[in-house]
Amino acid sequence: MRELAGEVLGVLVRRGADFATAEDAVQEALLAAVQAWPDEPPRDAKGWLVTVAWRKFIDLTRADTARRAREERAFAEPAPGPAENADDTLELYLRCAHPSLSQASAVALTLRALGGLTTRQIAEAYLVPEATMAQRISRAKRTVSAVRFDLPGELSTVLTTLYLVFNEGYSGDLDLAAEAIRLTRQLASISHEPEVAGLLALMLLHHARRDARTDEAGRLVPLAAQDRSRWRTDLIAEGIDLLQDALAEDRLGPYQAQAAIAALHADAPSADETDWVQIVEWYDELLRLTDSPVVRLNRAVAVGEADGARAGLAALAEVEPSIPRHAAVAAYLHEKGGDPDAAARLYAEAAARASNLAERDHLTRQAARLRQ
Repeated sequence: MRELAGEVLGVLVRRGADFATAEDAVQEALLAAVQAWPDEPPRDAKGWLVTVAWRKFIDLTRADTARRAREERAFAEPAPGPAENADDTLELYLRCAHPSLSQASAVALTLRALGGLTTRQIAEAYLVPEATMAQRISRAKRTVSAVRFDLPGELSTVLTTLYLVFNEGYSGDLDLAAEAIRLTRQLASISHEPEVAGLLALMLLHHARRDARTDEAGRLVPLAAQDRSRWRTDLIAEGIDLLQDALAEDRLGPYQAQAAIAALHADAPSADETDWVQIVEWYDELLRLTDSPVVRLNRAVAVGEADGARAGLAALAEVEPSIPRHAAVAAYLHEKGGDPDAAARLYAEAAARASNLAERDHLTRQAARLRQ
């Protein structure tokens, strides 16, 4: 249903529905599907959702006296038949990056309406409370309730949205990661911007390692311990080719810099042969492009590998402790520096703060290993 939600929303918007009301109608249709499909699964799932969502849209339009002008158009329900096969998902991503919205609001609205993410997941991605993100999404919907989505928005906003969808999928939902890659491929086919190619390269290089990130029991496997024979060399080769072409344009952006770091990991025959010095240099480039606390956190790990645990901890001291995974990085660097007691305490603290069960289990096992 999550895959179909964006397509159904595209059908309603193409028929003339305003985005905010159409998104509400699609959500109502999804709820109805959850209740009805277990007993009577439809032969045409998309057609069922379009029909129900359109009727929900009519009901919502009737209930809003300020939208009487749209009512006549809403009543003209198309004749029953197969749903349109056009996939408007990327087009909607582009149009949701509306100039009337800030980038943060446009990304949040798109992630909620098209990306299939919950408000909590979006809040975690932005490092803000869930209530704050809920208010941001509500304000965004009010802002666009009276505008037409007839022009594409900022490309950078679309790239940010696709990046966050992929990140959410990379840490859990395979379908989300695959969908983000599919849409970014589409975008790369119509855009020659090097950052689009950089983002696609970044996704492919990370996705290539997915099968090795967990063992047979479903437990997380750290990068250094992964079986590199399970990495997908076809995706790595494609990602590196895309990155080299993007870098040749000499217009460096943050996605290209991140892809370069991922390529250095992918190129190393073993963890011990990783070129950490060059990775630190790329993190320095990335910091010049975007002064992100998450980048600073990851840079501290690279510094610890390149220059030793003490240097890594000094770099980590510049990062706000409230940043997610701060305690886990501190634990790793303390263990690397020969302080197992502090590392065990910090691993346990990081486990308590972990956002998903697999990560919590991994960190708990790390703490237990050192305590033994």
